[in-house]
Amino acid sequence: MTNSTNALLIIPFYNEGNRMIGEELSLAFETHPNLDFLLVDDGSTDTTASLLLQFEKKHSNVASLLLSKNSGKAEAIRNGVKTSEGKKYDFIGYLDADLATPISEMNHLLYFAKQHTNYSFLMGSRIKRLGSKIERYSYRHYIGRVFATIISGVILKTPIYDTQCGAKIMKQELAFALFEKPFLTRWLFDVELLLRMKQLNSDFYKEVYEYPLETWIEKGNSKIRIKDMLALPFQLIKIYRAYV
Repeated sequence: MTNSTNALLIIPFYNEGNRMIGEELSLAFETHPNLDFLLVDDGSTDTTASLLLQFEKKHSNVASLLLSKNSGKAEAIRNGVKTSEGKKYDFIGYLDADLATPISEMNHLLYFAKQHTNYSFLMGSRIKRLGSKIERYSYRHYIGRVFATIISGVILKTPIYDTQCGAKIMKQELAFALFEKPFLTRWLFDVELLLRMKQLNSDFYKEVYEYPLETWIEKGNSKIRIKDMLALPFQLIKIYRAYV
């Protein structure tokens, strides 16, 4: 894995063997030689690990990290961040393995961050607007809006539209601080990240930027189950008690 780029993108995987978009991923790695990629297998029980090793062997800007047990997306990314210690990057980011957020959008985030150095934490936002291509299932969009309103108004007390978009970048030193400790929840760790950011930095409103994505396409086969969704209110209460 080359260390000549200034950004590392972490992509977590769990049992993606049957839906692995291999050609799309390979093309993304080939067409973005300016980026380093760390592919984290979160204790998969299928062929995912071997596929990630093939990517690493084929692409010089790709490395893999194979975890022995499944601990959830939050811990997979946290392990990826900790693995990058000792390597110098300007930014560390993460995105989902289905590439609902295209790598090109991550490049847009990075370009914006380089042009606006006052921001240390940038988050993609799935705002439907003229000129954009944001495709989400209606039921997930409306359920998401309910939770987003609660998270924004009650938990964060900050006007954030989309905490759960799986596309975020941050300055490396900030990433080390935010991912230092394990998270309380599997599916709402993005909310915990923002709360940790508020605790760390009094200039939260000046350093966090919500960037409207041009393209985000839901791929289906979400890993979040019905029982996980039913547990979200209790996880919000857990977060509120721990951070607020």
